[in-house]
Amino acid sequence: MQLSELRTFLAIIETGSLVRASEQLNVTQSTVTARLKSLETELGQTLVRRQKSGASLTAAGVKLHRYAATISDLWRQARQETALPDGLNSVCNLGCHPDLWHQFGEQVFEFVRNTVPDIALSVSVGGQSELSTWLNDGLVDIVISYWPNTNQHQRIVASFEDTLILVSTEQNSPIKFDPGYVFVEAGEEFGREHAAAYSDADTARISFNTAALGIEYLSKNKGSAYLPQRMVANMIEQGELFALTKAPVFTRRAYVLVNSSVGDAWSWLDDCINTLA
Repeated sequence: MQLSELRTFLAIIETGSLVRASEQLNVTQSTVTARLKSLETELGQTLVRRQKSGASLTAAGVKLHRYAATISDLWRQARQETALPDGLNSVCNLGCHPDLWHQFGEQVFEFVRNTVPDIALSVSVGGQSELSTWLNDGLVDIVISYWPNTNQHQRIVASFEDTLILVSTEQNSPIKFDPGYVFVEAGEEFGREHAAAYSDADTARISFNTAALGIEYLSKNKGSAYLPQRMVANMIEQGELFALTKAPVFTRRAYVLVNSSVGDAWSWLDDCINTLA
């Protein structure tokens, strides 16, 4: 098995056809077909169904998909760390939830960049399931996440609370029954507490799964939403949003997770985490 075969397999999945995969990889269609056939022969399984409407995965192809993506990512990481330029001796791979990058992710990034000059930095932003997979597969070393679970090779090195406040584009916006209210997902505990506090309110017409999308929406449209206070502080100060101070306030716990194999070797890690205090 060659990495080019796995990359070709992944390109077929991403583009949905052998023709588009060849265009993405800048190779001929016959090369794509040959690589796929070689991979299927080695595994003894048909991986892709080729139809006029495009390409789809067989059951065997679905099973291979995750492993192919992980192998490709691990090779990219290994090549990155092996080919470090002079003066750098390792890479810190940081994974961060998009709603935690502002301030928290940025602080870790800036600490490492400014105080640990012999370490390169690689940042990946993803959702909860992605961060969990990356951490378990060793593709990231540090994760800043709302996901608290660890396995025996990981540890929680810090936790902190995010404050969620109700903000609006209108200063006198109603706390309940606002037709422009946008529901922003903030975890199961927030969902339960929010439902209890607003049990008599209507269901929001619009919802987002990240605060970043909620903020982007409110920057272009009238409405209100519960958002992390730290993410909207500047917009409140500039009068772009208004905090509805009589509304209930919620909190959401976040965590810094570290792969023990690398975290134990980094003497600077504790000082870095203290910057989040």
